[in-house]
Formats: sequence, C-alpha cells, structure tokens
Amino acid sequence: MTIPNKKLFTLCLVVLALLFMAQFVLSNYLVLALTRILILAIFAMGYNMLMGYTGLLSLGHAMFFAAGLYAAGLANYYGGVSLPLAFVFGILGGGVLAFVIGLLALRTQTVSFMIVTLMFAQVAYLLTLYFSNVTGGDQGLTLPTASRSFSLFGLAVDLTSPMARFNIALTLFAVVLIGLFAVTQGPLGRLFVAVRENINRTEMLGFDTYRIRLLAFTISGAISGLAGALYGLMFGFIGSSFAEFRSSIEVLLFTLVGGPGTLLGPLVGTGVMTMLIDRLSGMTSAYLIVVGVLLIVINLWFPKGILGTIRDRWVPWLK
Repeated sequence: MTIPNKKLFTLCLVVLALLFMAQFVLSNYLVLALTRILILAIFAMGYNMLMGYTGLLSLGHAMFFAAGLYAAGLANYYGGVSLPLAFVFGILGGGVLAFVIGLLALRTQTVSFMIVTLMFAQVAYLLTLYFSNVTGGDQGLTLPTASRSFSLFGLAVDLTSPMARFNIALTLFAVVLIGLFAVTQGPLGRLFVAVRENINRTEMLGFDTYRIRLLAFTISGAISGLAGALYGLMFGFIGSSFAEFRSSIEVLLFTLVGGPGTLLGPLVGTGVMTMLIDRLSGMTSAYLIVVGVLLIVINLWFPKGILGTIRDRWVPWLK
C-alpha cells in the first residue's frame, strides 16, 4: 500500500511518539492539562474537517460537542450503560444530529449558513436549560465515581487515574489523526478541497456537491461528538456550559490559530490557546484583552494560522 504524503505521515508519527513520552517527564498537573488539550484538539480536528478542508464556516459546532457529551453522559448517569457503549452513543449522537442539521443547513451558503448553524446551536443550548430536570442545566450532573471504571478485553480501566485518562485520550487522538490523514490525503479529501476552492466548477465536473458537503458535515459532527463524549466521561461532568456559543467560538479560534486546512494545525492551535488562557487567567482578570492582542499579532504575522503560514512559505507538504 502506497502512503500519500509520507513526510506528513512521518511527522504525525513523531508527534504521537513525543506526546506518549511526555507523560513520563511532565508533572501530574501538566499531564492533566495535556489530556484536556488532546480532547479539545479532537474537537478542533472535527471542526477543521468542515471549515479548513471544505470551506464551511459553522458558528454552531458546540451543539455537536454537547450532543456527544449528553448522549454518553446521560446514558451512563440514568441508564447505567457501560462507558465503552456510552462512548459509542456519544459518537452516534454527534453524527446523527449533524446529518439531520446538515440536510437543512446545507441548503444555504456563506453568511446564511453561519446564521442557520448559530440558530440551531442556540436552540440546542436552550433545550439543555429547559429540560434541566434531566440535564442538570447550568449546575450540570456529576457522574458517579463507581461508574467511571470498566473492563475491556479483560483489562480493568479506571478513569479516575490521570495516566489512564491521558493514554485513552492519546489513543483516540491518534485514531482520529490517522483517520483524518487517510481522508484528507486521499480522493475524498481532494473533493472536499475542490468544493472549498470552487464549488461551481466542481458541480460542472459532475460531482454532487450537496452530498459531498453533507458527508463532510456529518464526519465533522461525529468527531465533535466523539470529543464531547470523551470529555464528559473522562472528567465525570456534563453541563449546559458546553453547549454555549462560547464553545463554538473557542473551537473556531483553535483552528484559526493553528492553521485551517492543516492536519496538525488544530493540535497546535488548541495547545497554544489553552495554555495561554490558563497561564494568563492566573495572572490577571483581564486576560481576554491580552489574548485578543496576541490574536491580532498572530493574525498579522501568521495570516493563515501558525502551520498554515509555515506551509505556504516554507513547507508545502504540511497540509
């Protein structure tokens, strides 16, 4: 089997190896922070699949993250469903919701598409508040400690263990990364890029651009649901705050800072933004002003994100 873009594939393997070794040299706090970064990076990779490669700017991706979070969390909290099965429910929750929303939202384009996705996301957020007797609303629900362990292939896994959480997050991050490598570097990825670059010409060549965009939207939603399910089950908490508009803006920023349309850009953007906010929030209550200034600087010096600008200027295979 021929591997396309071998340099990028090798770089992905090196990054995964470095992430694995990091747990042996970092403090427990930094391992926990890196676990959160990996999960949010999965969310950003799902968003990048839609915006970076297909050119669809959504302002409502928090609803897919929340769909995975609630589908997995509520199944475990109320139904006593095992964590692996609840995790599958989370992926299905994000994917199915994205497919249904996509059938309607993709009939619009550009600004209209952004507004429609935002409206759907706000409805989803309000539903989590309205049915607070089930979802816990703003207060949220804490998953029982006793239910946060499971056995897989005879191996006991305890999600209260920082190392277990990190290695599970890293494993799933690796699966999504390699899976997206196969998609973006193959024929399907070229179709996504063709739709992004010139949708009319792609239609003239005989491709059904509506189905292509719907597929990208569904994949993006399923990956976002995966991240949401993983976040809820890992940290044992589900709440309405994850469905807020702020979450949609954050994943947009992660993607823009790292580099839209680059495979590793979401990881870089998530890492930079998460650690930046974490450090600055401990120094000043006005940390968002500092973050805003830094974002302006990044946009001036790296107009296509960090890896996107590096790709355009020096490393063309970094895509």
